[in-house]
Amino acid sequence: MKLTLTQFLTLDGVYQGPGSPDEDTSGGFTRGGWFVPYLDEAFERMAAAWLGQADALLLGRRTYVGFARDWPKMTEPPFGPLMNGLPKYVASHSLTEAGWNPTTILSGDVPAQVADLKRQPGRELQLHGSARLARSLLAAGLIDELRLVVAPVVLGAGRRLFPDRGAPAGLSLVHHEATPHGLAVHVYESTGRPEYGTYGAGA
Repeated sequence: MKLTLTQFLTLDGVYQGPGSPDEDTSGGFTRGGWFVPYLDEAFERMAAAWLGQADALLLGRRTYVGFARDWPKMTEPPFGPLMNGLPKYVASHSLTEAGWNPTTILSGDVPAQVADLKRQPGRELQLHGSARLARSLLAAGLIDELRLVVAPVVLGAGRRLFPDRGAPAGLSLVHHEATPHGLAVHVYESTGRPEYGTYGAGA
């Protein structure tokens, strides 16, 4: 299976609390709900098409807990049946049980277990949100495609997907488009370590 990451971001790289003011207030964050004003039918169709390629979901503990609380209440197609019915894997060293079935808890060497999942036949193993897990898997060379959806807003606070002193990664842009309400969608393939050069060399 191909491992893909879908992540909602602000222009300054914040991923925290996109869906509502009380979604994630950890660290005193008070600026949640920033993604919602930019949702439109074009992006919903795109997101539904992406989710339709999933054979399983991969989540970090924090994201899983929030999803497991909210998604069972959502039954409208196409998102509700897919999110609730797909096999789910949650990376956690603290969870001992997971009630959002079907769910399997991954502990111990999570990158090795994710690599094993990728070797299984299928289309996509999709990682949604879960930025800390995403960073570790990107550093391990396990994420094949990044779908970054950037809202036209600067928050100036909150957790960022790529913090200072993170692991380097090379990417290749394979698709980009903008939605009517201003979301910029960038789809990248992972290319391993970045290349470095000198400006003007060879001119």
